[in-house]
Amino acid sequence: MLDLPRLLLDPFLFPFMQRALAATLIVGVLCAVVGAFVVWKGLSFVGDALAHASFAGVAVAFVGGANIYLGAAVAAVATSLLIAFLSRTARISSDTAIGVLFAFAFSLGIVIISRVQNYTVDLFAYLFGNVLGVGFDDLALISIAGGLVLLTIFLVYKELFFVAFDPVMAEASGLPVGVLQYLLLAMIGVTVVVAMRAVGIVLVVAMLVTPAATASLLTRRFHRIMLMGAVISAVSSIAGLYLSFYANVASGGAIVLVSTTIFLVVLAAVVLRDRARPHTVAPAGEVPA
Repeated sequence: MLDLPRLLLDPFLFPFMQRALAATLIVGVLCAVVGAFVVWKGLSFVGDALAHASFAGVAVAFVGGANIYLGAAVAAVATSLLIAFLSRTARISSDTAIGVLFAFAFSLGIVIISRVQNYTVDLFAYLFGNVLGVGFDDLALISIAGGLVLLTIFLVYKELFFVAFDPVMAEASGLPVGVLQYLLLAMIGVTVVVAMRAVGIVLVVAMLVTPAATASLLTRRFHRIMLMGAVISAVSSIAGLYLSFYANVASGGAIVLVSTTIFLVVLAAVVLRDRARPHTVAPAGEVPA
């Protein structure tokens, strides 16, 4: 007979699973909150670019024997600020600036690492994630960095929302739009580095975009997208850890697979719902349909 309580509790009797659960929940909530801005402003390419650009910092820190996450954070934040600077001053589109900078940074990381012998195993965890290997130091770093980003968003939420919704009106109202855009990109960079430990550089954009995109299918209120995205991300993280434990598969990939499955199910339900009723125009202050 199936012992459901034992199946649910057994994985989390292990300390490494307890740390993995805490890390994925923190990362999931953080990615969902920041991801709401990413999805609404169409910055998914930025998230992917910063994840790959952080590889240059990982490579430099790896070769120099420095802290990997500090190196990744410096590279991601520096790239995000350069993207914002070039977009505002160099008369090129943000997509062009992103494409140039992320390709340069990722290539720089490849060139540096290619000079190192026996690097494959050591860097595998950073490319594809290994949340089951999170230690107490990693968990403390994830908690502090994630907490600072969430606190910053809480303190300047209205200003960030105004700039994201209508930057022209925000500038006319006297808000420092440029500074707030730099700040948002820097927070995306930090979030990418925090999520890197859980799902790796390759999959981090999925954590940043998919839960928020799923929530945006269910509600048009921005703060609800954040809250629902956090719930969806937490459910995906827990279900992904169970899948990883019992199926003996990579934890990062399992979490992303569960998150994407939820997105597809919600998308199908929304499409069927919309076909059953006439299209309505979103009220002011809500995300357009």
